[in-house]
Amino acid sequence: MTTPIRPTTIAEIDALVGKELGPTGWHTLVQDDINTFADLTNDHQWIHVDEDRAAEGPFGGTIGHGLFTLSLGPAFMEELMAFDGFAHSLNYGYDKVRFPQPRPVGSKVRMRATISAVDPRGTGSAQVTTTQIFEADGIEKPICVAESIGYFTEHGADI
Repeated sequence: MTTPIRPTTIAEIDALVGKELGPTGWHTLVQDDINTFADLTNDHQWIHVDEDRAAEGPFGGTIGHGLFTLSLGPAFMEELMAFDGFAHSLNYGYDKVRFPQPRPVGSKVRMRATISAVDPRGTGSAQVTTTQIFEADGIEKPICVAESIGYFTEHGADI
């Protein structure tokens, strides 16, 4: 497992622009997790939860929800970069999310991340854009590519 980097200033994050972080460890997609995600989001589309019907479908089995994969991003980011050096590190949203390839049940996924931009928002605060690439073992294309936006505030900075 990767030891997370521990920046404590906006300047330290800015120094990471363009550098790839990761990959994280592998996470295996199991049907019980897909079913739980379907229950939580009320998205019970057959391609995700009906194992018999999905076996006859285009992927030969169920696939995980794209948003389930995306939801792993925060935990994977914490594997790569610890945020405890800041007074606040908040999820601000996403600019762009794509799911180029489905994620079949039983597949393993991990994430790589690159800090794409650091935009100051006053003294000691910045909006940080991170490109997250989720890859599945044995699948050539990424299964998710997302531009995540976070808002970071240093200890002692004006909020």
